[in-house]
Amino acid sequence: MGSTEQHRPSAQKPQITLLLAAPRGFCAGVERAIRIVEMALTKYGPPVYVRHEIVHNRHVVQRLQSMGAVFVDELNGAPDGATVIFSAHGVAKSVPAEAARRKLFCLDATCPLVSKVHAEAERHYAAGRHILLIGHAGHPEVDGTIGQLPAGAITLIETRKDIAAFSPADPERLAFITQTTLSVDDTHELVTALRSRFSHIAGPRKEDICYATTNRQQAIKSLAARADLVLIVGAPNSSNSLRLVEVATRAGAKQAVLIENAAQIDWRYLEGAATVAISAGASAPEALVGEVVEAFRARYEVDLQESVGTREDVHFNVPRALAS
Repeated sequence: MGSTEQHRPSAQKPQITLLLAAPRGFCAGVERAIRIVEMALTKYGPPVYVRHEIVHNRHVVQRLQSMGAVFVDELNGAPDGATVIFSAHGVAKSVPAEAARRKLFCLDATCPLVSKVHAEAERHYAAGRHILLIGHAGHPEVDGTIGQLPAGAITLIETRKDIAAFSPADPERLAFITQTTLSVDDTHELVTALRSRFSHIAGPRKEDICYATTNRQQAIKSLAARADLVLIVGAPNSSNSLRLVEVATRAGAKQAVLIENAAQIDWRYLEGAATVAISAGASAPEALVGEVVEAFRARYEVDLQESVGTREDVHFNVPRALAS
């Protein structure tokens, strides 16, 4: 008697569409900062000390640590004579002054667009203006910018309430600057409120919010309303990544979530989802986005669609000490 073999069809994966925002991930300032650490390690050998996280991303920091970078909160964490790198967020003037006193060899990885804001602050201060800085308290970029000038020269503005409560000594001699990684829309509202209250307030010659922040926010805006879920790859202490979550929500996303990597995806959010939009903050490596896509491919038949966004070709040079 012959035998019969039963064949069961393999379970098919559900379909899902992934919308990849473009541009996303690393900006020129982040690429420059990471390159400075890598080049310093090659040229001078480990250990190289970095004051604060070079950029706000654990994956990046851990990779550089494996190469010999040592991250310290303050300069006193580095021994005399060490090579020290200042993070992309910028530092107060007291930091390089202390480094010079201790004869540390320093490399400045401050993003040139942050340095531009520092220069604006200096210019307004020299012109006798009190400066209002739109930004988030405690962020290292904000601390660094405030530390460019004597105490009391800059007032931090976070909300409309701060604007209403501010009482200037001379309303005719005011200027504003902004953190580079803010929400474009939120900042516009605050600037409008400032100009409404102080009609003579001076502003930046060119927008302070950096090109990368602006482009990434615009890209996710264009996708958010089409998605059942928006995933932003980035660190919880990354200002530009947090702003992408906020922007996506306001642009109509049913749900927007920040994840550091693929392991943090809560697949319960995907129940019944047909379309997911993905972006990454300016300090998040593209490899992490790739891992997220592969995690979806392990569970779904993926239709991967990359949006067409602003093409970025910005490049910043490294310090001369490394280029020579």
